[in-house]
Amino acid sequence: MPRKKRERADNDSPWKEILEAYFPQAIQFFFPNTAKTIDWTRPHEFLDKEFQKIVRVAETGRLYADKLVKVWDIKGKETWLLIHVEIQAVVDDDFAERMYAYNHRIYQRFGKHPVSLAILCDNNPKWRPSQYKFKHPDTSFVFKFGIVKLLTYLVRWQELESSDNIFAIVVMAHLKMQETEKLPQERKIWKLWLVRRLYEKGLIQQDIRNLYRFIDWIIILPQTLEEEFDKDLEKIQQEETMPYITSYDRYQYKQGQREIVFSLLQEQFGELPENVISDIKALSRPQLMLLGKAILHFTSIDDLVNWLQANPPLPDDLTDRFV
Repeated sequence: MPRKKRERADNDSPWKEILEAYFPQAIQFFFPNTAKTIDWTRPHEFLDKEFQKIVRVAETGRLYADKLVKVWDIKGKETWLLIHVEIQAVVDDDFAERMYAYNHRIYQRFGKHPVSLAILCDNNPKWRPSQYKFKHPDTSFVFKFGIVKLLTYLVRWQELESSDNIFAIVVMAHLKMQETEKLPQERKIWKLWLVRRLYEKGLIQQDIRNLYRFIDWIIILPQTLEEEFDKDLEKIQQEETMPYITSYDRYQYKQGQREIVFSLLQEQFGELPENVISDIKALSRPQLMLLGKAILHFTSIDDLVNWLQANPPLPDDLTDRFV
């Protein structure tokens, strides 16, 4: 059976940011059994350089939300955790093998078998890879890794609402992003509900700003609804007398998404021609999301130019339906 090609959205970037900002909370929320073995009084350390040494760019296109982290267990032993966030729309027959390969390569290079954990954010309820097996009459093994499937929280919504863990809001935002993909009015309602919840939970200013950034990145609205959302957000902040998210902040968040796309393209192709830069700057936010999906398939700058010619700038309200 031919293997299906993997597709990734640029939703990996906000997941990477939120994992780095709230790593202990992520493990405690998604993998409580692992969290109980860790001494959280000791600082954790992200091992990005070590992870880059064992991952070939040709395999992944770029490093997404994969995080290799050093922690200390309750017995004082150094432990490495490999966290993978998988956001895709199709089944990946190579996924379990890739989880095994990363674990094995880390051991080969550093003498550490990491605890391998995966957060599956896709919308396929039947796809739940949790092991990689090899069997031969004289040799066999089974490699198992921890997984959490975000779709399972749809029937645990009350649990999410009652949780004090920041990642409950992260999961709710991701689920509503998937659920309202073709329902822009409903999407705006849920985006406002999620932001209001940040205040209702009594979160500190920095947490509100970080979580707003995550919500605003993944829940894209057409331009007209985005303007309505901004006005409604102002009302919420006036009601709460806590203007933590200013209009300048919102502008900066939107610009940040564009800068990430530029960074990815420059990493792959070097300095971009001025006309290409101008064309990208003219793209709406939903079109930037489409471009983020397409980057992985580009093999030359000509592919980028052809994509831009085939996708001229459109108003946000016209491009939203294609995201």
